[in-house]
Amino acid sequence: MFDELTKHLHKPELYAPGTGVVWDDPHVSEGMLIAHLEPDSDASSRTHEFIDKSVAWIAGIAPPSEYKNLLDLGCGPGLYTQRSHNVGYTVTGIDFSKRSINYAEVEATLSKSNINYHYKDYLTIDYTEQFDVITLIYCDYAALSATDRKTLLSKVYRALKPGGKFIFDVFTHKMRLPESTTWQYYEFGGFFSFKPYISLNSVYQYLEDRAELRQVIVVTDESVQCYNIWDHFYTVDELINEVQPTGFSSHKIYGNAAGAEFTDSSETICAVFTK
Repeated sequence: MFDELTKHLHKPELYAPGTGVVWDDPHVSEGMLIAHLEPDSDASSRTHEFIDKSVAWIAGIAPPSEYKNLLDLGCGPGLYTQRSHNVGYTVTGIDFSKRSINYAEVEATLSKSNINYHYKDYLTIDYTEQFDVITLIYCDYAALSATDRKTLLSKVYRALKPGGKFIFDVFTHKMRLPESTTWQYYEFGGFFSFKPYISLNSVYQYLEDRAELRQVIVVTDESVQCYNIWDHFYTVDELINEVQPTGFSSHKIYGNAAGAEFTDSSETICAVFTK
């Protein structure tokens, strides 16, 4: 175990993967689902009050009467998809957490909502001009490597109908953390394991790529798991310059995914790119 631990006690290469999979780990995914469903928390999803405002705003700039088919990438347990269905969209949701998709499917059945859910990696989508709106909300886009972002943009562009809209958000530099290293002991288990564990937490900056790694190394008496959570920070110009070459005809910029005005103090950028 000591040899395994020492492998992780250095700054990783840019976009290096961890050994643990957050989305489908049986224990971690349970904690994430609980966090998703907490109405006043923005730990895994925005607060439910914000989500209500966000869906209403999306329906305002892309009315379901004109933009009928909506694809929600990284839909989680269906917080956006269910609300989008309720305001009139025909909705498809994709997520890589089996636990979240199962929850969303049960909720759709109980509410008699005709929502199509798929348990899959949204980097593997293969649609052609099928959707009027595609959403990717809560800054998932910037968690991808540069290569994966380029792949996703190509797939999103292909999946949109002419005139369709891609709506997504990213963090600005206001959200960058200082580099740090801390540790904590969870005597009775916690978010990353039901067993007692030590959590070794690091924040690394990669300024040449405007990237940040929040790394959590979980040490139990049986194993060592490394969770690498990447992020990327943008200015408006950087985001436009990255996305526009995909072929989108126009764009609009907002301060968040509920349509706030973007200012120098905004912590997020919400972009609406039109095909």
